[in-house]
Amino acid sequence: MGIQKLSNQLISQIAAGEVIERPASVVKELVENALDAGASRIEVRLEQGGTRLIRVTDDGCGIAREELPLALSRHATSKIRSMDDLEALHSLGFRGEALPSVSSVARLTLTSAVPGERNAWQLSGDGSDVFGEVMPASHPPGTTVEVRDLFFNVPARRRFVRTERTEYGHCESVLRTQAAAHPEVAFVLRHNDRVTLDLPAAPGDPAARVRALLGEAFLADALPVDEQRSGLVLSGWLGSPARSRAQADQQYFFVNGRAIRDRVLTAAVRKAYQDVLYHGRHPMFVLELELDPAQVDVNAHPTKQEVRFRESRMVHDFIFHALHAALGQAKAGQGAEAGAAPAGAPRSEAPPHARPGLLDGVPGDRAARGGGRPAPLPGGGSGAGGRADPGRGDGFAAAWAAFRPPEGAGSAAVGEPAAADYAGAETAPGEGAEAAEMPPLGFAIGQVADTFVLAENARGLVLVDMHAAHERITYERLKREWERERVTAQPLLVPEEVEVTPAEADRAEEQADTLAGLGFEVDRCGRERLRLRAAPALLRGRDAPALLRDVLGDLAESGHSQRTEVAANEVLSTMACHGSVRSGRRLTVPEMNQLLRDMEATERSGQCNHGRPTWVELDHAALDGLFMRGR
Repeated sequence: MGIQKLSNQLISQIAAGEVIERPASVVKELVENALDAGASRIEVRLEQGGTRLIRVTDDGCGIAREELPLALSRHATSKIRSMDDLEALHSLGFRGEALPSVSSVARLTLTSAVPGERNAWQLSGDGSDVFGEVMPASHPPGTTVEVRDLFFNVPARRRFVRTERTEYGHCESVLRTQAAAHPEVAFVLRHNDRVTLDLPAAPGDPAARVRALLGEAFLADALPVDEQRSGLVLSGWLGSPARSRAQADQQYFFVNGRAIRDRVLTAAVRKAYQDVLYHGRHPMFVLELELDPAQVDVNAHPTKQEVRFRESRMVHDFIFHALHAALGQAKAGQGAEAGAAPAGAPRSEAPPHARPGLLDGVPGDRAARGGGRPAPLPGGGSGAGGRADPGRGDGFAAAWAAFRPPEGAGSAAVGEPAAADYAGAETAPGEGAEAAEMPPLGFAIGQVADTFVLAENARGLVLVDMHAAHERITYERLKREWERERVTAQPLLVPEEVEVTPAEADRAEEQADTLAGLGFEVDRCGRERLRLRAAPALLRGRDAPALLRDVLGDLAESGHSQRTEVAANEVLSTMACHGSVRSGRRLTVPEMNQLLRDMEATERSGQCNHGRPTWVELDHAALDGLFMRGR
């Protein structure tokens, strides 16, 4: 077959194959066009999940009569004129491919009216590259795009369309995502002549839009995020770890108003949540990152759902530290009650997803939600090393000495801290104490099955898993001490030779200082060979060559690595688990009260190191409900 130029229709159908995957893809493109047109209200009508009909109507700026044929032409757009415009993009669309791609695989009718003009105008197509004449029509200011019989002329693609229910679900998800990103715009969704979603505009109050999409329960214990640094602004809400989900279906990240998926952002979020989520669970979050458009490339994916950051390391570190700090504000006893869930059970799933725009409208401020540390109950301390302030980490000194080897030592076993005894705290005030005097977790009443601490607070009853709670307290203390000491390199008695690729060997030479900061002392001893002279002391006994290769792989992919930190945290978590009070041990009331006070003062104390909940609460209403009181 000789080389020949493709027809315009085939070119558009090939483009549609990249952009139009299913009815939801059409909804996304048309809604983004409406938003770029400055719409304040967008209505989407669907029939049979969007396979028979998709009609999107907006009240935006409209399209002039003479521009209607251009709107259905490939690479025609009003959004950019030059490369400078592309590099400083403020619109959602920019390629000029959406409408011609859709019109090549469906029957499309475009109707539009410019405000102030007497008539609206309409242009139709039947899936070919030939369109009819522009005709007068009746339409209010704005635009309606009607798409019928999607993929009617592409049978191979139509076979991949799923059931009506599945396709409708994808369309609704797209609209919810756009609604979350733009609370100033009203959205209405109709399916088979029934209103399924009606979201009034909420300008200046993104919390109202989040409440409408996710429900009050999500906002009740969500952690607000509002950070800015070096031209980066991150705002929104983080779902409580207790509201984790089995699927990653309520994770929404927006960059300059655009919903995206990006491995840099995903890695930062995963790292922030890494030791507060149970294995296999996924957090909920709705976040927006704002930055100079010139610092992000949105022309990196056909559907514009992936981006590239010019300073990816800076973006990753900024997001991680912001989210890590926000999660650190969560202490046991703060935020929403856990309700009547049994100990160890995750809280109920939230309604469908959303996110705010900026942080305006968050009920309460950060300081109010973060709270301060309650004053410790009076009383001395006895036990292992005395009753230590959980922020001081006194019990860590012996443990650190145990796993830090003496000069010239080989690979001795890692030591573990002894469990701190909870003793010496004063008992709770007598009955009749004012609720205002009560700490968030209240005061201990007794123990259940030598495993759980039962307490009463101002709202009702609190049940605490004493081992899980103490494990988190010990873990956070160990991490603080590890952070102070940083990575200590342990010289190997016999240096090990590590086989690597030439590229990895070059990278080890180029980033010797970075490796040294992670606890590795490495020099090159051949084209494909490195000599490992020292490794992180805390990780003694691990497979150091394998860890080194993983670190070099991380450096190649993203320019940085958290392998050492992650491995160190695993060791510290094990130490905390073995060094914490165990089930089956009887505690006195003063010991139980001191445990409650330490939980209130410790970051992330709502979950143990493995992501399991450390406490639940039954408020008075839940208690009444158990006994059918007040009915």
